[in-house]
Amino acid sequence: MKVMVTIVRIIVGVLFIFSGLVKANDPLGLSYKMQEFFEVWGLHGFNSWTLLMSVLMNAFEIIAGFALLLGWRIRLFSWLLLLLIVFFTFLTGYTYITGMPKNCGCFGDCLPITSQTSFLKDVALTLLIGFLIWKQRYINLLFSEKPATIVMLGITILSFGFQWYTLTYLPVVDCLPFKKGNNITEQMKMPANAVPDSTVITFVYKKEGKEVEFTADKFPADFSATTYEFVNRYDKVIRKGKNNEPPIKGFALSGESNTDSTRFVLEQESAILLFCEKFSDAGTDWKKKFEEIYTAARAKNIASFIITAEPGKAKDALAGTRFADVPVFKCDFKVIETAARSNPCIYFIKKGTVISKYSGKEMDNIKKDISVATAQVRWPLTPAEQPADSTIQQP
Repeated sequence: MKVMVTIVRIIVGVLFIFSGLVKANDPLGLSYKMQEFFEVWGLHGFNSWTLLMSVLMNAFEIIAGFALLLGWRIRLFSWLLLLLIVFFTFLTGYTYITGMPKNCGCFGDCLPITSQTSFLKDVALTLLIGFLIWKQRYINLLFSEKPATIVMLGITILSFGFQWYTLTYLPVVDCLPFKKGNNITEQMKMPANAVPDSTVITFVYKKEGKEVEFTADKFPADFSATTYEFVNRYDKVIRKGKNNEPPIKGFALSGESNTDSTRFVLEQESAILLFCEKFSDAGTDWKKKFEEIYTAARAKNIASFIITAEPGKAKDALAGTRFADVPVFKCDFKVIETAARSNPCIYFIKKGTVISKYSGKEMDNIKKDISVATAQVRWPLTPAEQPADSTIQQP
């Protein structure tokens, strides 16, 4: 029995450590996933707390997983793990049954799994943790109390320190579709093996005061305009497709006239993209750094663009800077949250391929990419070439 308990303890502990580390690599990702749940439930007031909840949850998974492996405070952590997994099982079960949101984000973006797999995994973990609580008398401390406590203190510090690092300097392992080396244009295309949804057109008519539905190939034998009154028509999905969404959805850049300038930006030979979801949350430290970057890029005729969810605040935010003439494009905030895990975040791209990306704290690093880049023949944004709808025009 002790051998079985040890095996189960290792399985559960490693799974929680792995799950916590994967999500700790990108705490904002879990934060956004929590917001999806709250939006589904209409609990928008919790959105401002999701990042704190994400950091605490990720840290707890790591800490509890190690505590289980070490046998440290086993009574406390086994019950806490049970409460946590019951909560997770409710969330994954809700997602599996309702399809909202599409997945629970249990292993972050690095290891996406279906809602069914997530639910079954949590059911299995619930049973395993229940077994450990039942047989916890067979779990002993791996070390003596004092060394184990010191180890757990170090793990606690590292679990929070790692998340501070990833929030400040971007995820250590980038699993998002905007990662270094990916071509944004290609990522916006449907996968080659995509299988579309199978749908059938369904009509809703009213006959003798009652609504009836039928498909285009099964009209009633007595159908006539005098007998049936049209109410509605819709497409009914009869078989869900597979892999039928592009990795990058909704990446559309436009300015005041709402003209699509995405292609213009992504076809630049080389370009600097500064993502700033909200100017109001970005502070001012980035401005001095970006001035130097903009000057270095301009010296090589490399275009610079600012992409934001707050185009209306761009003029005030850029006033008085040497880059006040940089074209500003608006983009959906959800897309920016995926592209930029810091605010601001800077990219160096070539023909739409991400060569490098940095958080606002280390923006200066992009000057290395500019220094080795091939100088463009001329400044790409002549009055005839620049997109007419950018919020701020080049002079």
